Amino acid sequence: MATKMSIRQRTNGVHKGSDLGDVKDLKLAEAGMRKIEWAAREMPVLKLIRQRFSKEKPLKGLRLAACLHVTTETANLAITLKEGGAQLTLCASNPLSTQDETAAALVAEYAIPTFAIKGEDRDTYYYHLQRALEQKPHMTMDDGADLVSMIHKDKRDLLKTIIGGTEETTTGVIRLRSMAKDGALAYPIIAVNEAETKHLFDNRYGTGQSTLDGITRATNVLWAGKNVVVAGYGWCGRGVASRARGMGAHVIVTEINPIRALEAVMDGFQVMPMEEAATQGDIFITVTGNADVLNKQHFQIMKDGAIVANSGHFNVEINIPALESLSKGHREMRPYVEEFTLKDGRKLVLLGEGRLINLAAAEGHPSSVMDMSFANQALCAEYMAKKARSMKPAVYNVPQDIDAEIGRLKLASMGISVDKLTARQEKYLGSWQEGT
Repeated sequence: MATKMSIRQRTNGVHKGSDLGDVKDLKLAEAGMRKIEWAAREMPVLKLIRQRFSKEKPLKGLRLAACLHVTTETANLAITLKEGGAQLTLCASNPLSTQDETAAALVAEYAIPTFAIKGEDRDTYYYHLQRALEQKPHMTMDDGADLVSMIHKDKRDLLKTIIGGTEETTTGVIRLRSMAKDGALAYPIIAVNEAETKHLFDNRYGTGQSTLDGITRATNVLWAGKNVVVAGYGWCGRGVASRARGMGAHVIVTEINPIRALEAVMDGFQVMPMEEAATQGDIFITVTGNADVLNKQHFQIMKDGAIVANSGHFNVEINIPALESLSKGHREMRPYVEEFTLKDGRKLVLLGEGRLINLAAAEGHPSSVMDMSFANQALCAEYMAKKARSMKPAVYNVPQDIDAEIGRLKLASMGISVDKLTARQEKYLGSWQEGT
């Protein structure tokens, strides 16, 4: 157990933590421990990996900088990585996603340096990223690619020791593939987000449930009968749309991709441009990974009392400066609920400062879903420890055998078994001679 000591000092508005980290209050550690243990009950796959890592130490000698949402589920991943031998430093990947009691427990009980405070300002957020990189990591673990971006822009000297990394989110993968396309990416990174055991479950079921949970906790709104506009029909959008419909809402989907738009129609949703949907929606939820999805022209025609929320990674999907320019004032109605009074008298409601509403106002994805996502992170870190030095700088998918193994372990933990191919079936699938 780390020494219970105060590690926060404030200098010019920026928190100056010790090497142990920078958290809100170490007195929260006991509550954090209980919540970490509660989450672990629903994370059997990661538990199995942790038990093996504890014996084999596949990450021994590796310094790892992780920029992730500091939640109870992330804590279980961090503990697993440390058990595997990694020298881990953790910082938050979003200013509003940190659970302060979890951060305190990681520092006080597990001696994992953690730099994260819920509600930290922009300067503190980037200072924490810098602190995570001070140990000169061999590997990065990102949720949105902010660490990777900082390294490539401002700290290129660190590239001498970095062998590889992983990325958790759709938004981060988009950024990394853009870097790779431009020839700017300097080391190999596995796109954990692209694993089937990640995006089919975490993005769809996790985001679907936790987004509605965050909006409900913030507003106590009744979903039944509401017109809910979901911007984007990727895996996250599919989950949000299906869960909103399950709560009795009438769901409208907006898309730029004709195939996804067609899929939304075939799934029974109404599809239209945002210009048209803006006049009809009671609740707007953005999950695109792009900027200005809700923009000035949309705010100008929204209903009085419309609620806008974002569940994409960054807070750029809602053009908040445009909303402010149309307003004559705003006030906080409830925690994470801001009411903007427009110059024409209409009122629009912004949730969670436009940041991830499922983490700003709730607890993020259920632990059982994150079990698979973080199992991917742990096994991909192990894979990179073995293979990264022979890999070229590029964005790689999760190896198929890792993906399949996680699916198998998850099924086994649920008491579910599946069929196996017979020798005859394997031969048939591997041949071309047989036909009609």
